[in-house]
This record gives sequence, C-alpha cells and structure tokens, in this order.
Amino acid sequence: MATVQLQSPTSRHVHGERSPLRPAERVGAVAAYFGLVYRRTWMGSVFSRFVMPLLFLLAMGIGLGSLVDDASGGVDGVPYLLFVAPAMIAVQAMMTAVSESTYPVYGLFTWNRMYHSMLATPLTVSDLLLGHLAVIAAQGGFAAAAFVLVAALFGSFTSWWVLLAVPIGVLVTLAFAVPLFGFTARAKGDSSFNVVYRLVITPLMLFSGAFFPVERLPIVLEVLAWVTPLWHGVELCRAAAHGSFAPFDLVHLAVLVLFVGAGWLYARTGMTRRLVS
Repeated sequence: MATVQLQSPTSRHVHGERSPLRPAERVGAVAAYFGLVYRRTWMGSVFSRFVMPLLFLLAMGIGLGSLVDDASGGVDGVPYLLFVAPAMIAVQAMMTAVSESTYPVYGLFTWNRMYHSMLATPLTVSDLLLGHLAVIAAQGGFAAAAFVLVAALFGSFTSWWVLLAVPIGVLVTLAFAVPLFGFTARAKGDSSFNVVYRLVITPLMLFSGAFFPVERLPIVLEVLAWVTPLWHGVELCRAAAHGSFAPFDLVHLAVLVLFVGAGWLYARTGMTRRLVS
C-alpha cells in the first residue's frame, strides 16, 4: 500500500512558534496519498473506464445507429451517433463514480482501515472526504477528456463547446460519488453494492435518456428520470456537444450542484458516525 508522509501538527514553525497544518495542506496530503495509489493501480481501470465506453459507442452509436438512421432518420432529426456519444460522457462519469465510491471506500473503512489510520494524524473527516473526492473528480475529468478525444475522431460532436463536457463530466462524477460515500459509510456489508448496481445504476443507464429520449418512456419513469443526476448530466453533455445551450440548462446545472451539496452533508455525517462516534 502506498504511503504519504504526513507532517505532525508541530512540524511547521512560524516565527519560532509551533503552528498546526493549514486545511489546504491536510486535504492535499490526503489527495496525494490517493493520487499515488491511483498511479500504481490505474491499469486495472483501463477497460472499464475507456474500452467499455468505446465499445458502447461502436455498438450503439455506429452499429445500431446505422439501423436507426436508415429507419427513422435518427432521433429528433439528429443522427443516432451524435445523439448517443455525448450521453456516454455522462454515463462514463457515473460509472467512474460508482466504481470508486463503493468497494474501494468500503475497504478503507473495514478491510485495511486506512481511514482510521489517517484520523490518527492531524486530519479530520472533512479532510478525508475532500481529499479523496478530489482524486475521484480528477479521474472523472480525465476519463471524460479521453472519451471526448476518441469520440471526436468518429465525428460525434458538432461544436467546440464539447470541451465543456469535461467539467460537466467532473460535476456528474461528484453528483454520484458524494452521495455514494454516504451510502458506503452506512453499509453493513459489501453485498449492499450489488443492490446499487442492479437496481439503481443499470436502470439509470438504460432509462435516463442516454439511448433514447425520456419522453418516450411511460410518464412515471419519465418523472423519475427528471430527478436523477444522470439525466441532467446527459442533457448538459448533449448541449455542449452541439453548442445548443438553452436557459433550462441552468436547471440541469443546479440539480447536479444540489446533489453534490446534499450528498456532502449525507456523506460527512455518515463518515463521522462510522469513524468518530
């Protein structure tokens, strides 16, 4: 397991007096640790982060897309590839968040108890949460950027505004990762994550407008899609991919920010109860 040297609270001196670590230093130390861990294990995530979305793009955007285009002229007048590819950026962000915020985080609570070890230093629960989430957000941004680059080679986007899909991908990553930290902190066992994958993540991927408009769903499912972060992320990524932003996109942005903010309270409370109380 990678290690990062943490300064003790008395290791810094200002004008000859002892001074505690600043918050930015504490968060940076946590981020440095998880960044080092990721640099040593990133090869294991290549297939799920990059190859799988590319296969989806080839199968759904080009394979199935050619059939859809021939039969109906695309979706809402847009070639199916241009409809699906931007959505995959948001889907990719969701999958990155889920893979990094469930089993790995649970292991830090139970299997190697690294969080407990970190709290034996000057770090706080908020430091752990911020530092770890910063690395996950960076992973989400890197994955989004890589997918944008690859998909652009297929002519999947029509506007340079697609570059904004990268920070949108980061926001979608956090909209899932932050609440999932709270769920994981409260999980009694790792079997809980099977429920998350099967009953939450898979339905979201299929019914949040990634592969067909939510307007074609039954009204109950359409309303459910409206209150999920993935649908809002998909809509924002499509707007960026084609430079078609509208005033309502501010609502999509606000909902994602709301998920991050509410998720922070949920996650911090859960981690505090598990690690401190």
